[in-house]
Amino acid sequence: MSAAGSLPGDGDDGPVRPSGLLDVLRVASVVLDAQGRITLWSPQAEELFGYGAQEALGQYAARIMVHEEHLDLVVELFADVMRTGQSWAGAFPIRRKDGTTRLVEFRNMRLLDDRGEVYALGLAVDRSTVRRLERDVALSTRIVAQSPIGLAVLDSALRYVTVNPALEQINGVPAEAHLGRTIREVLPMLDTGPIEAAAREVLDTGRPVVDRPTVGRTPAEPDEDNAWSVSLYRLENALGTVLGVALSIVDITEQYRASLEAETARRRLALIADASARIGTTLDLERTAGELAEVAVPELADVAAVDLLEAVVRGHRSSLGPAESVMIRALAVRGAEAEDAVRAADPPGQVTRYAPDRLVTECVRTGRPVLVPRVKDEDLARIARSPEAAELLARAGLHSYLAVPLIARGEVLGALDLKRTHDPAPFDEDDLLLARELASRAAVQIDNARWYQNARATALTLQRSLLPSHPRVTGGLEVASRYQPAGTTSEVGGDWFDVIPLEGDKTALVVGDVMGSGIPAAAAMGRLRTATTTLASLDLDPALLLEHLDRIAGGLDQAIATCVYAVHDPAARRCTVANAGHLPPVRIRVGHAPELLDLPTGVPLGVGGVGFSTTTVGLEPGDRLVLYTDGLVETRHHSLDERLDRLLALLDRPGLSLEEVCDLLLRTLHEPDNFDDVALLIARATASA
Repeated sequence: MSAAGSLPGDGDDGPVRPSGLLDVLRVASVVLDAQGRITLWSPQAEELFGYGAQEALGQYAARIMVHEEHLDLVVELFADVMRTGQSWAGAFPIRRKDGTTRLVEFRNMRLLDDRGEVYALGLAVDRSTVRRLERDVALSTRIVAQSPIGLAVLDSALRYVTVNPALEQINGVPAEAHLGRTIREVLPMLDTGPIEAAAREVLDTGRPVVDRPTVGRTPAEPDEDNAWSVSLYRLENALGTVLGVALSIVDITEQYRASLEAETARRRLALIADASARIGTTLDLERTAGELAEVAVPELADVAAVDLLEAVVRGHRSSLGPAESVMIRALAVRGAEAEDAVRAADPPGQVTRYAPDRLVTECVRTGRPVLVPRVKDEDLARIARSPEAAELLARAGLHSYLAVPLIARGEVLGALDLKRTHDPAPFDEDDLLLARELASRAAVQIDNARWYQNARATALTLQRSLLPSHPRVTGGLEVASRYQPAGTTSEVGGDWFDVIPLEGDKTALVVGDVMGSGIPAAAAMGRLRTATTTLASLDLDPALLLEHLDRIAGGLDQAIATCVYAVHDPAARRCTVANAGHLPPVRIRVGHAPELLDLPTGVPLGVGGVGFSTTTVGLEPGDRLVLYTDGLVETRHHSLDERLDRLLALLDRPGLSLEEVCDLLLRTLHEPDNFDDVALLIARATASA
């Protein structure tokens, strides 16, 4: 068997590999006969005393093992051991063969052989080696016992062998309850799989694992997550035999919680920044409310709803008494992993009367947040809109609720309604502060959107009141028309069209565009339209009529307008057309491709000093004439020629009715973000009766 040991097994019930401790101590063994002569001399004795076995064997031990000044004392002690059989221990200086002196610690005891002969066994160790090991052991013991770091030793089966007091406190388990058990058995609440896997890897490879973070709960604090930094090292003896794994465990809970708080603060700042960028991208009320709900889910809540007071939506100021029910309009609902909770909310667009005891009613009536950190069964009736909705919320696992008012310019507009079903953490004061910040920022955008929406509705009503209603068929024409307001402004525009019946079954077709927007443009448009109707009744030549309109426009506070005026004569099967700086109409003849009429462009009305020309074009039964304003074809991204070509291509569809053509052109050509409104007029010549 080798010195390192090759016995099979390494357990408590069989042979094990030897320890290397004795090799570290280098214990010298010497056997003396009854006269004190050396009969056995170990290799360690050769090393310690400097005499080889051949030199030492048979010699009196006192001569070569003891310093001369202690010779008498040692001889006396040897005699006592041999006479009484009591062991003796002590430390004496020795003189080595090379003349140097060394302090050696001795252990001496009497031996008897099978014939009754008496011998003395002496064990000797260099005193400095013993002291060094004593210091190391004492230091290790003190460090392990008094260290604030949790320390443990696991055997090769990953069972606890040693646990220090700090680890007892960290785990909340006494040391004796650790011994002989695995980490999983001692800490069943902790996910120990990664730690055990790391320990096995350290056992196999010898590579340490340093500062691996672990988060979980122990019996010491079963209701709170704690964090530790775990390091693992393989333990080996002097012969390289693997003894197990040493663990050092540092409590880093404070740093962990501080990092969580810092990360939470960072995410909250990011959420506020995101809200500033995403909420209010348009002046659409429903879209703005939807943007607020989308920002809140899932960062702040699992379900978010945005509700406004119906009076506010209609443009009135909110004023609620202490015991009044309120009319609420749901604008947006968003949910994450909570279908039942989403279905429990009022669907967007629905107007519902909320009873005074509803929490949302309390929120909008008082203008203060309502926080229910832990929702109980009796709270559901005050949160849900109906008993059925309460059942849905209970099934969804609603456990925390928060409502914050939407307040803009001192007026309560509605509430942001937040619910948690999936996120296990209840709403807290930090969540309340964040929700109020989001609501405060969003409320201003929502208020802008609702006033814009009201102003836009008023403007469109005014605009449409200035436009004519005309019969579908007049004289020898079938007519269809459309007016499409600008997509991103609440101001009225100056576009108009008109269909004016004249004597002799003639019909005047007019499309014009006053430059600018707002009330001045609408007023100028109204006056020009009235003047056109009056002048048309005089059956003037189109060019002459535009000259009169030019003088009228010159007196309208510098109003400038473009206009196309055409008179259809069904008997002559022709149109006379004059143009004042407007885009040319399109004629679609039966069996021919659509074409832009080649008209003298003229100058806009209101410029003055320039005459107009009248052009006569044929218009047979079935032919069509399309008049439009520039908002239909002009964009920021394409040239006018490209857009006019696109218009002609869309008109080259003979199978469509006039109404279908109107819808097609607006749907295809008028872009949602167009800053200009559109007037469109299409006439088809009919056969004579």
